[in-house]
Amino acid sequence: MVWVPLRTTRTDRRAPLRAPATRCTTMSLEWLMDWSWSLDGLRDFIATGIQSFRDCNATALAAVACLLVLFVWYCYHVGREQPRAYATVNALMQSAEANGVQNGYVYCHSPECVRCTHHDGLNQKLYHNLQEYAKRYSWSGMGRIHKGIREQGRYLNSRPSIQKPEVFFLPDLPTMPYFSRDAQKHDVELLERNFQTILCEFETLYKAFSNCSLPQGWKMNSTPSGEWFTFYLVNQGMCVPRNCRRCPRTYRLLGSLRTCIGNNVFGNACISVLSPGTVIAEHYGPTNIRIRCHLGLKTPSNCELVVGGEPQCWAEGRCLLFDDSFLHTAFHEGPPEEGPRVVFMVDLWHPNVAAAERQALDFIFAPGR
Repeated sequence: MVWVPLRTTRTDRRAPLRAPATRCTTMSLEWLMDWSWSLDGLRDFIATGIQSFRDCNATALAAVACLLVLFVWYCYHVGREQPRAYATVNALMQSAEANGVQNGYVYCHSPECVRCTHHDGLNQKLYHNLQEYAKRYSWSGMGRIHKGIREQGRYLNSRPSIQKPEVFFLPDLPTMPYFSRDAQKHDVELLERNFQTILCEFETLYKAFSNCSLPQGWKMNSTPSGEWFTFYLVNQGMCVPRNCRRCPRTYRLLGSLRTCIGNNVFGNACISVLSPGTVIAEHYGPTNIRIRCHLGLKTPSNCELVVGGEPQCWAEGRCLLFDDSFLHTAFHEGPPEEGPRVVFMVDLWHPNVAAAERQALDFIFAPGR
């Protein structure tokens, strides 16, 4: 477009002021009279403008379409994922070393992870939770818990190296690496009666490993050698809904256990798989208030659990009870053709923790508290 300004002479530069509306109209007319249009330039301008608008519009439509596709994909992806209100790294342990790795575990930075979030105010927080519980209910039966929280630092620092729970030590509990089956007889027998049910659901899950390296719902844990996979139904006191829907009978079975820890961060239930050649480095559990139960699902030769320096072997369809606050390790040195070692793991209350103490500990260590 070409603008050609024309100079005109005004007849009276000192004309009197007009009313605002009249003056605006006169200025618009003068502006139109002061400029002339080039028809060729106008035509080029309009054509260029239309083409630019078309180009811009096509680009905008493409961008909107891409954003819409991404939004739909995101909604679909989020809808398929399980809720993430729980901490996803229960098997990972905090390292005391700067590089963040120790005992075969990766350092976890999750603020929800009770094992990995150590801070100076932990004892004060626990004592505050205990006071809140006592105000709502009673101080009756809280002597050991109160003593444990008050002197927690001394207990954790003075414990012999064979047993060093990382988070909470309840004093005056009998200590032994392994427990007899009679320690939690009802739950042991219930798990063993349902051995085939749990095994069938595991085998259905495990078929997915033929299609991809790590199917959805499984977690890979860091180990010095080999591969260690876990499939959590309950992780630090929080159920994993998506995984529970894939093992419905096993999940319902947990509700029938009398001593399963299901309401605080020390409670877990999962399927644990060790591939041949795997070694889990020695480490400690977070507390002595629980005993860990392993129901053997698949137990090849040359597989052992060592707790407090004492080795034990798993057996298919049988439960093995141990205190994981003792230094412990596990390994699978069997031949590859025998397949993985598989156990169903569930945390049960230590038999010497009283009912009133269990209720208080559920309150003090409730998930998210």
